[in-house]
Amino acid sequence: MWSKVDRYIKKYKLLNANELYLVALSGGADSVALLLYLHEAGCRVHAAHCNFCLRGDESERDEMFCESLCRRLGIEMHRAHFDTRAYAELHKVSIEMAARELRYKWFEQLREDVGAAGICVAHHRDDSVETVLLNLVRGTGLRGLTGIQPLTSQGGCPRVRLVRPLLCVSRAEIEDFLAKRGQKYVTDSTNLKADVMRNKIRLQVLPMLRELNPAVSENIQRTAENLAEAQTVLDAVVDKYKDSNVLELSELEKYGSSEYIIFEWLKNYGFNGSQTLQIMEAESGAVFTSGMGYDVLKDRRRLIVEPTLKPQKVAVIPEEGAYIIENSGRLLVKRASLFVSKAPLLATVDAEKVVFPLTVRRVEEGDWMIPCGMKGRKLLSNLMTDRKMTLFEKRRQLVVVDDQGVIVWVVGLRTDARVAVSDDTNEVLELRFDKQIFGGDK
Repeated sequence: MWSKVDRYIKKYKLLNANELYLVALSGGADSVALLLYLHEAGCRVHAAHCNFCLRGDESERDEMFCESLCRRLGIEMHRAHFDTRAYAELHKVSIEMAARELRYKWFEQLREDVGAAGICVAHHRDDSVETVLLNLVRGTGLRGLTGIQPLTSQGGCPRVRLVRPLLCVSRAEIEDFLAKRGQKYVTDSTNLKADVMRNKIRLQVLPMLRELNPAVSENIQRTAENLAEAQTVLDAVVDKYKDSNVLELSELEKYGSSEYIIFEWLKNYGFNGSQTLQIMEAESGAVFTSGMGYDVLKDRRRLIVEPTLKPQKVAVIPEEGAYIIENSGRLLVKRASLFVSKAPLLATVDAEKVVFPLTVRRVEEGDWMIPCGMKGRKLLSNLMTDRKMTLFEKRRQLVVVDDQGVIVWVVGLRTDARVAVSDDTNEVLELRFDKQIFGGDK
């Protein structure tokens, strides 16, 4: 068995002989076999045992067994006791999720304390096969069919390096190895009850599948590994777009199918699979919101994502000066010598025609102005449409309004003809948005 594990470790470059590793030791057959392998292979290891205080005397038995084993092997053991039920109640999660969160948080803290390169866990091939079937029953995408991976990070944190050297061997091979060595281990009685879905798959579904084909576990694992290779190729494609908040749908046509790329791209912003299908079928102009606080806009043949727009208070400008406009930018207002600005974020208007106080707000339905150079009214909604602005750009567009209700400036776009600089102007009022702040917080 160990030769198979050796080849697997070399194939995926799982361990560095010069590094220290933690071994998650429960006392069960899998973790005991893993500890023995790493110890006999000459790896520098410490054991880490969690007592979740859920099974009474059985939990104490497991801890004592692990302590005895580590003492015999001369391996340093670290232990932690958790009030798992209290944690689950406090955080409103299941007992299983509470144990998982407590375990990995402690593992990572311990890894940092002792300077370990990674945390070795004893998942084996049967665990991976169960995961594939479990995800298949629940409903999953391609990634869920790739099983458990030999090397991963925990909770999205690349520092929490989980190493799984035993994924290439089955539970039966592990138990056979321990039997030949005369090595004892403990059994968690809760794993023998078909009361949760994973246990039902282990105790009921897989035995039935083995009646159809005794090699079903090997075949499922091989398929999962093939899918993992395909996933790697797809991830390389998705990575081309992950840093952009705009996805050009026409660009994806060269791949033949774009659904998977769109799903993975949107998943980074908190959108789920059902939302992705709705977005793909939606008409241009539709907006969807994720639980992570992002909006996605379907704008013709592209998707645009940005943080959900925050509410904005109307800013009152009582006199000349510099003013921070909440969630938007900084407005500088001052009188200046006579000149006409052509810069988008610098407007000049007739100082005598503008009545303070000014207000700065977002565009509202029904807003209109007389654009400089024109005589008739124009709705700002039409003005922005003519500019081919997206819905996101329209909804955060700012206007400066004077005390008489005149929209003095549609920021970055147009000033109003009623306050325009003319031959009779003696002094201009200069309105400037700071370029580096404007639009920075959407």
